[in-house]
Amino acid sequence: MDTAYVYDPVYLEHDFPGHPENANRLRRILSTLKAEGMLARLRLLEPRPATVEELQRVHTSAHVGRVQRVAEAGGGFLDPDTYATPGSFDAALMAAGGVIRAVEAVLAGDVANGFALVRPPGHHATATRAMGFCLFNNVAVAAKAALAAGQVERIFITDFDVHHGNGTQDTFAADPAVFYFSTHQYPHYPGSGHWSETGTGAGTGTVLNAPLPAYVGDKGYARIFAELVWPLAERFHPDLLLVSAGYDAHWSDPLAQMNLSLAGYAWLQREIVALARALCRGRVVFALEGGYELDVLAYGVLNGFYAMLGEDTLVDPRGPSPHPERPIDDLVAHLKEAHGLD
Repeated sequence: MDTAYVYDPVYLEHDFPGHPENANRLRRILSTLKAEGMLARLRLLEPRPATVEELQRVHTSAHVGRVQRVAEAGGGFLDPDTYATPGSFDAALMAAGGVIRAVEAVLAGDVANGFALVRPPGHHATATRAMGFCLFNNVAVAAKAALAAGQVERIFITDFDVHHGNGTQDTFAADPAVFYFSTHQYPHYPGSGHWSETGTGAGTGTVLNAPLPAYVGDKGYARIFAELVWPLAERFHPDLLLVSAGYDAHWSDPLAQMNLSLAGYAWLQREIVALARALCRGRVVFALEGGYELDVLAYGVLNGFYAMLGEDTLVDPRGPSPHPERPIDDLVAHLKEAHGLD
């Protein structure tokens, strides 16, 4: 079966030149995929807008209405970091709907897996608030849609953006049907994601936060996956994997201070694909989140497609980090104890 990508030009209508999260991010991804011959190997899935009902499984009607009103009034800032333009509401509807479209295609068996190249990003958006460059929580909306349709019973969300996906965690912290896992720089924006946050109520134990200090890199991330993610995912045994794919943990990204290389990112993406193959018949959908060094972003996504195609090809023009890597022994010990792992 094919590997798919979701894209529509409407995603470029959400744009504020000079802002870190602007349309050039997606333009660079697409131009690189084309230049490397990748687009010709993929199946295009055209998105459709998320419905009001689908959005309101995650967001309040007041929040949805505010985003629409600001956009229709000509745009403005929804918080100090998060803008809307006249085209942002339509782009945001199509971003959430684009991830739903990819999930539907994977679950129907039309494609093997897929990557939703959508904007604006989503994992910071909460039920009531746009924040952190995010308007609607694309991955959360798609997860809720799949569960509501009875297509799956358990979903495992991996978030490797350098910032904690507070909105996604808030949505599912008490939901035993969704496991949320995040690696993120800590303390860093938005300030949430301590290792002791493991879920609430019926969802206790279904949140794994790996709050990493600055300058953790390839070895530290690999250790988190080997010693925590694999055993916890095997314990949870999901029917679908969703990925909030942010490439801002790279050592050259301007918005954070982590040490991942493109080779490290490629390894993580291959591990996620392997996890999907081992646990849920390969059913995995990636959705674009952050990443603000444009070449790194583009090659990170390219390497993600190689992983989904089952290939070990790696493109890494930046090479390894020049900085020494911080150890994470104490953090791993805390996480194992918190989640009942030996």
